[in-house]
Amino acid sequence: MDNTNIEGPARSSEGTRVLLVDDHALVAEMISSYLSTQPNMSIETSADLPGAMLLIRKGGPFDVVLLDYNMPGIDGLTGLSRLLEINGGNVALFSGVASHSVIERALELGAVGFVPKTIGVRSLVNAIRFMASGERYLPNDFIQKSLGAPNASDAGLKPVERKVLVHLCEGLQNKEIARLLELSEVSVKAHVKSICGKLGAKNRTQAVIIAGQRQLC
Repeated sequence: MDNTNIEGPARSSEGTRVLLVDDHALVAEMISSYLSTQPNMSIETSADLPGAMLLIRKGGPFDVVLLDYNMPGIDGLTGLSRLLEINGGNVALFSGVASHSVIERALELGAVGFVPKTIGVRSLVNAIRFMASGERYLPNDFIQKSLGAPNASDAGLKPVERKVLVHLCEGLQNKEIARLLELSEVSVKAHVKSICGKLGAKNRTQAVIIAGQRQLC
């Protein structure tokens, strides 16, 4: 199992709209506060499934819906199915307790991904943008377990590649990285390509996500 393209409905051009469905007020407040500071991103929250469905009906489909798997009063996969139907897709499980089998079942039902609650906020932003772009997001350790492959922590990155990766995680572009590290843009581009290959990432965004999961930056 790997990251695969999935199709979804046409989305708003007014930035990435996110809906967080979580009954833990502190978690919802923390995530909402951080995401609301991100450029071209807005977030709404709901403490239960009926409230989330009402928000979708009133404002239209969200680009990404994060659904807490373990909410009282409803089975997580049942809630997932209902939100997938009303939002037209782009719903991801957001949990710290979901088992490997539950995640696989969620993906079979059409979930756009699984986001662990242990994810860092910067990686969460990247994961949301990744899913909003039409990609399926899965934690690297889940992918490694599914593939039965070893999870090398640093992937054999060279010292200069680790420096480039740190700046990628900071959201810097090649030109800015080149200036900071006193390299040419061509060299930085080559390092980024090498980093993606060693991390098993398809692009720089996915490389940043994987790096965050492995605590490389």
